[in-house]
This record gives sequence, C-alpha cells and structure tokens, in this order.
Amino acid sequence: MKKLLALFLVVVTAGGMVFADGYGRYGTPEGQWNFRGNRLYQNDVKAPRAKAWLSVPQNGSMVYEFTMRYEGGGEDGHGGVGIHILSDTAPKGKSWGMSDSWLLWLNYDENPSSKSIPTGLSAQVYKSDSNSKMEIVDSVSLKYAEPLLLANLYADIPVKLTFLSERGRLLIADPSGQTAGWYVDLPGASGAKADFVAVRTNGMAVSFASQDVKL
Repeated sequence: MKKLLALFLVVVTAGGMVFADGYGRYGTPEGQWNFRGNRLYQNDVKAPRAKAWLSVPQNGSMVYEFTMRYEGGGEDGHGGVGIHILSDTAPKGKSWGMSDSWLLWLNYDENPSSKSIPTGLSAQVYKSDSNSKMEIVDSVSLKYAEPLLLANLYADIPVKLTFLSERGRLLIADPSGQTAGWYVDLPGASGAKADFVAVRTNGMAVSFASQDVKL
C-alpha cells in the first residue's frame, strides 16, 4: 500500500489571525472577536456571518485540528459554526461566502427555511465561489447525536479534518470517538492550493482553541 506523504498543519487561533479594517462591498466585518487566555471568542449572538481568518499556506494534503466550544445564543432554536478551508483570498469586510473555498458547517435549526437543511442538528458542506455566492454540496442529519451534544453542551468539541489532496477527499473524525468518522469528496479540489482558512459562526457565541498555543 502506497504511503501517503502529507504536510500536516495544526490550524491555530493565535498569531496571524486577521481582522479586516474598514469597509468592504458588504460593510464592516461581523462579530465581536477577542482573545482570552489561549482561546479565541466570538461573542456576538446576533451576527449571522461572523468570520475571523488566518493566513495559512495550504499545499498538498493537510490536517486541520482545533477545538470549539458553545458559549451561548442558541436559545432561539437556531445557530451554526464552521470552518472555511482552501480559500484563495480573504474577504474585505462583511461577506456571505469566502472567495474560492469550502465551508464545513455544523448547524442547528428547529425551523429551517430550506428543504435542503434537515430539522435539528445537521452538517453541511458548502462550495464558496465568491464572497457573495455559496451552494450546498452535501447535507446530512445529525439528529441522532442531539442527546449526546446536549449532555456535553459546554464541553470542548475536538475537530479534526484531513484533506487528501491527491483524491480531493476530506476525512472528518468523529469527535465522540464512537465511529471511524466520515468522508466527503470535494469536486474539483484535487491538488488545490490556497492561502487562508477561517472560522465562522451564525447567530451564536463560540470559542476556539488549540492546545499547542499559549497566549
């Protein structure tokens, strides 16, 4: 079996995090971002497109690894959190998408407005083509995991995503450790190169951390 020679990268929420200044086409960046200890917090529970991005060269197979923790705002029955990977540029100001990139998204919605979004807890993969255009590539219900999530609502959730460049495939580790995880193929992503990643939220407060970073 051919051994995969991968460039491993831990995406950290520290040095290099960029917060855009001034106005972009859609206004100023959203969210209330700040560091406390070794954690990055997004505190605005109303911001629908809050993003913070990091300049990270991505070339070849990659591992994105960090933790995230719910901090509040889901009382209205709606909220989401995720990460953009393989982004070619960072947005200036407010944006819906993030240039040419892929968004891995964890969503909770008791009354989704789209038939493509399952009710309750779910996960989506979006293809972002520009700062204003994204489309769903895949969507799956995670309703079976809601009791486990509620029991650990304020715990750190480990996130580990492995991008296999030669195949354009993303491996998603099961944070509970109960299964081998999942995978999704990213059409056209084979051999992709990029310069930015971003964490983002929708309608709730979330914090992010890496155990390798001390501020």
